[in-house]
Amino acid sequence: MILETERAAVCAYARRMVGDGLVVGTSGNVSLRAGDLVAVTPTGVAYSSLTPGDIAVVDLGGQVVDGLLKPTSELPMHLSVYWDVRDPDGEPVTAVVHTHSPHATAVSTLVRELPPIHYIVATIGPSVRVARYATYGTPELAAAVLEALEGRRGCLMANHGTLTYGDGLEAAYHRAQQLEWACRVWLLAQSAGRPSLLPPPEVANVVERLRGYGQG
Repeated sequence: MILETERAAVCAYARRMVGDGLVVGTSGNVSLRAGDLVAVTPTGVAYSSLTPGDIAVVDLGGQVVDGLLKPTSELPMHLSVYWDVRDPDGEPVTAVVHTHSPHATAVSTLVRELPPIHYIVATIGPSVRVARYATYGTPELAAAVLEALEGRRGCLMANHGTLTYGDGLEAAYHRAQQLEWACRVWLLAQSAGRPSLLPPPEVANVVERLRGYGQG
């Protein structure tokens, strides 16, 4: 089986999205790139029953090269990220996670940009933009997401959900979790009053500090 390890990882993270409440049913999708091939979740298959053999493998032109199931309808969006997005720090872009997480989706209907409620937004970039709405699975949506991702590692998608990327699924998935958490915090704070926000210079400062964060 082509990309056996990558397909197993895509399957595991897709099922994890359900358990973590980032998607319901067959919504959302996950992909992992290896060279000129991409392992990606199939369309219309419940993640609770997903197996590595169900994961489609496509080339960067979107042609299926292995697997019996059709890839996600959001394949154009995933491929556009692999083709056109450049990580702000020059890291490889090898994984994409798209969720329908509830708090982030709610925020996407309220604002054009996630307010800087917490410094964790800096894991995405100086801000988290909301991509303009377009019908799912269309080139228009892919273009809107690319616009919102400029200089960022993730975005909200208006009336839809989130997209994050990274060098590997662990990084992309962690950003999706952090984005959902930040959106939840902002909604909670706003429901109780008028939250104080971090000034843009502080968010930019944290962006720089995060470049040296961790164990290297």
